[in-house]
This record gives sequence, structure tokens and C-alpha cells, in this order.
Amino acid sequence: MNDTTLVLSTFAEDVRAGLLQTPKTLPSKYFYDEQGDKLFQTIMGLGEYYLTRCEFEIFSEQKEAILKSFLGDDEAFRLVELGAGDGTKTKILMSHFLEAGADFTYNPIDISQNVLEQLEADLGNTVPDLKVEPIQGDYFDALEELNRNHSLKEVVLFLGSNIGNFSNEGAEQFLSKLGNSLSEGDLLLIGFDLMKNPQTILNAYNDKLGVTKEFNLNLLTRMNNELGANFDIEKFRHFPTYDPITGETRSHLISTVDQEVYIEVLDTTFRFDAWEAIHTEVSQKYSPKMIENFAQKAGFRIVENFTDECNYYVDSLWEKI
Repeated sequence: MNDTTLVLSTFAEDVRAGLLQTPKTLPSKYFYDEQGDKLFQTIMGLGEYYLTRCEFEIFSEQKEAILKSFLGDDEAFRLVELGAGDGTKTKILMSHFLEAGADFTYNPIDISQNVLEQLEADLGNTVPDLKVEPIQGDYFDALEELNRNHSLKEVVLFLGSNIGNFSNEGAEQFLSKLGNSLSEGDLLLIGFDLMKNPQTILNAYNDKLGVTKEFNLNLLTRMNNELGANFDIEKFRHFPTYDPITGETRSHLISTVDQEVYIEVLDTTFRFDAWEAIHTEVSQKYSPKMIENFAQKAGFRIVENFTDECNYYVDSLWEKI
């Protein structure tokens, strides 16, 4: 079985498992095919989607303070990024660190070797003086490998409020495992989207141009193209919700009619009732108290919180204790 077949098989089985649940679900990780990547890049530039803009502001305006917090009493460190992507935001920090004469090596970690090769090539062109040592594999395996072979302090980046894609229980488990992979004195800079005006949050997931709607519906198009499904896209609506008590934003695709969808790869027909929802994504928002509790339970102390001017978003710096 080649890699493409394996990925397709996993996709198909995840779809089967999700659509047999009550309520139905589809994993958000499958948003990101080629078209999904393009749509998400567009979303990040929308006026309503404040998250990316806020983190850019924090890094651009507070890069000196961030470096000072990273250095402490140490002269050298490893900058380790979990799921670096194209590294756009991180380049702001790394360029400043180099200009300030900081002694550090950048270790982007990703499961995709292709993503890492593209990132390394791009950094070679845009930040040529940067020492880059990519690590392909699982986050925790890579961190344990670094701990075994290096004595430098590690500064781990987990940006973009990616933690918000976990349930609160899942986030606790992830952060505890992350804490166990680090040594005393290591640092974690983690992005959290903060609770705020509920309408501001809903607008970010339901923009006027309908790009987020198209992004969600593209998941059905991908299933049609790759799994031989026969979803009629016009018979589904995108519907986001936000709970200001729990801070949970949820995205759904709603069937507008009674209908059946056949998926050829699974040789299975799935029935949808009129106004039945498929849950596709969680985007958790956080209070300062929730962030403090996460840090304590995972074995960290909060060193400093870097927030944007509107206090919409925080990059929270934690130290392993």
C-alpha cells in the first residue's frame, strides 16, 4: 500500500466513523486539501478574521520583549515550532533575534517531510543566516529526541490558537504530555484566542463574503472528488455557533432536506434528515483563568502574557517547573 492509498484509506474510514455517529461529525483536518489551503489563506486576510492579525501585531510590536523573556540567563536556546506551516509569523521573531545577535537554532517539527523541505528552502532564501534543523515526525517523539541529544534550553512555539481545535479535556491531555516532554526551565509560547464580544467571534467564522462557508462546504466537495461521494452541495448550509459560557465555537454543515448520499469508496449510503447537523470543527475561546489552570495542571508557571492592543488574543509564555 503506497502513501497515497494509505491516506485515502484513512480519510475514508474517518468519514465512515464520523457519519455513523450521533450526531454526525467530520474531522476538521480534512478541510486542508489544495483548495482548502487556498481558502484558508484567504480567510486569514479577511477583516472579520482577527486571529492572524492579532498575533502578527504581538510579534511585530513586542519582539524585543519576547526575545528578552526567551533568553533569561541563558545565551543560547533552541527555538522549536510545532506545526510550523510556512513560518510566516515566526519569521518576524527570528529575523529580529538574528539582528539582535541571539544564538539559537530553529527546529520546525511537522509530520510532513514535504512541508519541512518547502519551509527550509524558503527560509534559506528569506532568512539565509538562520540555522535550521527540521525534524520530521510526531511532536512528542521529536521533543524527546531533542531532550536526549541536546543540553540547550528549548523554547517551544505552538501558535495560531491551534490549541483551540482540541476539546478542553483534549487540551489538558496534550499540554500535560507536552510538559512531560520538556525539561525544567524550558519554555512554551502558546497562542490562545480570548473570550470577547460574541458577535466579534461569530463574524470571524461567518464572514460577509462567504469564504468561511465555502471553506467548510469544500469538505463535501473533497469527499465527492476523492471518495466518489455524491453530495449535492446546494443542499447543505454552513452554520457556526458560539457559547459565551463555555467559550466554545462550533462549525456545522446542515442538511436542508431529507436526503441520501452514497460514498463509492465505502460502498455505503448515508441518510440525512432535514436540518440535521454534521459537526466539523471546534474553535475554543479562553478566559485568563482557564489559561492559568491549563498551565498549572500541565506543570508550568506563566512567565508573561503578550496581548494585542484590543486584548482579543494572547501569546502566553510558560516555564516548565
